[in-house]
Amino acid sequence: MATHNELWQKCLEIIKANITENQFETWFMPAVCRGFDNGTVLLSLPSDYFREQYEGRFFKILSLAMKRVFGQGVKLQYTLNVAKNDPDSSIVIDSSEKSSIVEYDDIDSQLNPIYNFNNYCVGNSNKLAHTIAEYIGNNPNKVDFNPLFIHGSTGVGKTHLIQAIGIRVKEIKPSARVLYITARLFENQYGVAVHDKKVTDFINFYQSIDVLLIDDIQEIAGKSGTQKALFPIFNHLHHKGKLIIMTSDRPPIELDGIMERLISRFGWGVTEELPKPDLELRKQILHHKSAKNGLSLPDDVIDLIAEHATDSVRELEGIVMSLITRATILNLPVTAELAKVVMKSTIKVNKKKINFDMIVETTAVAFNFDPDVIFTKNRMRNIADARQVIMYLANKYTDLSSTMIGAKLGRTHATVLYGIKTVENRMGIEKSFCETVEQIETQLNKYK
Repeated sequence: MATHNELWQKCLEIIKANITENQFETWFMPAVCRGFDNGTVLLSLPSDYFREQYEGRFFKILSLAMKRVFGQGVKLQYTLNVAKNDPDSSIVIDSSEKSSIVEYDDIDSQLNPIYNFNNYCVGNSNKLAHTIAEYIGNNPNKVDFNPLFIHGSTGVGKTHLIQAIGIRVKEIKPSARVLYITARLFENQYGVAVHDKKVTDFINFYQSIDVLLIDDIQEIAGKSGTQKALFPIFNHLHHKGKLIIMTSDRPPIELDGIMERLISRFGWGVTEELPKPDLELRKQILHHKSAKNGLSLPDDVIDLIAEHATDSVRELEGIVMSLITRATILNLPVTAELAKVVMKSTIKVNKKKINFDMIVETTAVAFNFDPDVIFTKNRMRNIADARQVIMYLANKYTDLSSTMIGAKLGRTHATVLYGIKTVENRMGIEKSFCETVEQIETQLNKYK
């Protein structure tokens, strides 16, 4: 039985006999037949422009040759490189003869109607992110900001903002296949697909989406199988001009445990931070949330809460709901005193977070040398030990990624990971070392 390459060579002989030598060398010599299975020929092309030529000017002779050699009913798929000279970026595209009859059922977009733009409070701190998001929602066919990568700490409104995009797209284009999903659920679905041996169906489904909204993309860190499945999905959607919008608790460059080829693609469009709400925005959010729940907060109460609840939108919402509950059940007026009672059980007023500088200074004191020595290339044992303890504590007590910790210490990402692991191992077998680390932690916790 002839191999797929031998069959393809026969096709080329027919094609060569019916077009000019220059056309043949230009358009058909670069093509590579990757396989023939279940009546489908897989053809690798250098770019999508070649596919357009095959589907247009050379369709008649290509179709004739393939049917004569491979048989009637043969189908054709192309693999194309999204990034030039990058085979890992290849995507699979059906020929027009097949794709023209593909139809998809409608899907549940998993969007919460509450998370729309009308319910989203805008201030100076989040104005740029909101402007970009609204532009995308209003112009679903444009790819100016594709992909959009929004990052920020927990509770600052990332989920609300990306769902608002999806809701707006559905308002403008009801037939659009919009899907909101958390990265954790995406991972779980992939696991089920692997178990059921339906990974291809899983990938094909996601490649049919028009607007894909993935929340908390950092959750797939270390999940190599999930990342490998996301890769062709991302390539296909981006190549087709479909919208990809993601959120994370940190920017792409700080994502540990995610393969570089994905991280580089996350940065193809626009990366925008959604910061913690500033004072004026916090006041606006409090007014909006209380009015939505039928409660009018006095200005002094608004000022008090906004001054102390600085972490997130979610924190502000929690305080408003607690105030409403207490005021309603206990039949009490909403006063600053009542707000203080609520905040006392909800947040730490004027709380102080442990930061990298605190860790360096406290560790240097514990090891009895000047903090500046930490940042030198000195490799004396006690200094190297202290440096690794700083890596361990910074990873434990701050939001810094290992990449950022390494940048602060003038070390590589791999060195930081090694340092963290070393400290963890030593604490389990070296009593004196463990006591030193615990003493540093005790001192750090006094700052909180």
